Amino acid sequence: MEVAKKMINELLVDVFNHILSIEGAQLRRKGVKLSMNEVHVLEAITKAEIPTMTNVAKRLRVTVGTLTTSINRLVEKGYVKRHREIDDKRKVIVSLAKPGIEVLKLHDEFHNDFLDATFKDMRLDEDEVLLQSLENLSEYFKKKY
Repeated sequence: MEVAKKMINELLVDVFNHILSIEGAQLRRKGVKLSMNEVHVLEAITKAEIPTMTNVAKRLRVTVGTLTTSINRLVEKGYVKRHREIDDKRKVIVSLAKPGIEVLKLHDEFHNDFLDATFKDMRLDEDEVLLQSLENLSEYFKKKY
């Protein structure tokens, strides 16, 4: 069991690092001058139900202060817009500017391409063990962290 755990750990870390590295290189080749962290902030803005600073920070599992630093850079670079909510001036709403939307299109294309290439020879609809294992892993991380 210990050998299997070590092997799975190495594979997961290796896959994770490769995906980030390759995606960063692909985006740079297409003219994107953002870090992968900044791209993931853009993604979190679109996935937050209501994109307040607090909700986006929770989604990214960072403090609002940490997110503020990233948002300030993204606003300066023209990828994000920020405004206060009309009814409650304490709430800061963030949204993507046109360049941010374009970057996310490239980000989504990359994910679609790599998933298509990864799974083209697999029959995921028939591989219930793999799917269940990935779901279990995802749930573990959501609950633990």
